[in-house]
Amino acid sequence: MKFFGLHIAGTTVIVGIVFFFIHRASDKSAPPEDGLSLKAIRINLKDKSIWLWITLPLLMNLLCILLATTFLPEFMEHLAGRTERLISFNQLALLILQLAILALGEEIAWRGFFQKQVSKWLPILPTLMVTSLLFSIAHFTVGDMVVVSYDLFFIFINSMLYGIVFHKTNNAWISAFSHFIANLSVAFLLFFM
Repeated sequence: MKFFGLHIAGTTVIVGIVFFFIHRASDKSAPPEDGLSLKAIRINLKDKSIWLWITLPLLMNLLCILLATTFLPEFMEHLAGRTERLISFNQLALLILQLAILALGEEIAWRGFFQKQVSKWLPILPTLMVTSLLFSIAHFTVGDMVVVSYDLFFIFINSMLYGIVFHKTNNAWISAFSHFIANLSVAFLLFFM
């Protein structure tokens, strides 16, 4: 979806990252582990309970693709069209790098900044819902309403899961890892189908 000629998804990521780092630099009361801590990665990943939350978006993507290939095959074409302008499928190393950068950028913007700011005013469940609704809208693309709704539904669910990962770890690196492996699974399925 475009807003003043710019893609909303990309624009929201850039704006969110800029505001994350502006807020980080200007908030002297914030602890050094403010949502982007490299030191905490190892600690977060040692927590076995977080692994379920990290892998749930991957499982949701597999379910989404399985249901789509069975009941809504036109979704696969829609998904390929939505992602082809962002990522390069012709070089595996470039594809993996692009997916990693996109996942980290979105997580810094949407969880590290937006979710964290909204959570100052709302309890966690409404915060996750508002963040996920806006995240889904930012990924809207024109197409058949059933296919687009199906796509947005799974984007919303995965966004909720990334939000839970961020909420539990306060670390965009961990939610980005979850986001990356979920997106990588879809990219490989699109590539090999």
